[in-house]
Amino acid sequence: MPHTLLLIDDNAIQAATRQTILKRAGYFVIAVLSPEHALHQFRNREYPTPIDMIITDHLMPGMNGSEFVRCLREFAPDIPVLVVSGMAEAEEEYRDLDVAFHLKPVLPNILLSSVLSLIESKASTQI
Repeated sequence: MPHTLLLIDDNAIQAATRQTILKRAGYFVIAVLSPEHALHQFRNREYPTPIDMIITDHLMPGMNGSEFVRCLREFAPDIPVLVVSGMAEAEEEYRDLDVAFHLKPVLPNILLSSVLSLIESKASTQI
C-alpha cells in the first residue's frame, strides 16, 4: 500500500502541481486547501487511511503553516512535516517544531527526495 501524504496549500494550482508530482511517484495524496479544515479532519480521523506525512505551505489565510504545525504537534507530535515557503525568514517560526523547511520553488526531485527521507526517518524510529 502506498504511503499517504496530506498536502495543504491554499493555492489550488500549486497544490494540484505538487499532488501530480507525488502521485506519479506512487504516493496516495490528499490535497486540502485550508489548514483549519485539515486539522479538523486529522484530529477527527476523517481521512480514509492513516496519514504518513504532511506537506504544508507557510503563508495561508486564516492560519499560517507554523500555527498549523503548533496545533498539530499537540496531538500528533511525531508525524513528519515538510514546510514549503517563498519567505526565507519564515523558517525561524518553525524552530523547535521538528519540521523540514524548503524555499519555493521546490524542484520535483528535491520534493521527492525530501518526502522519501522524512518517511524513511520516521520508519527507522519506529523499529
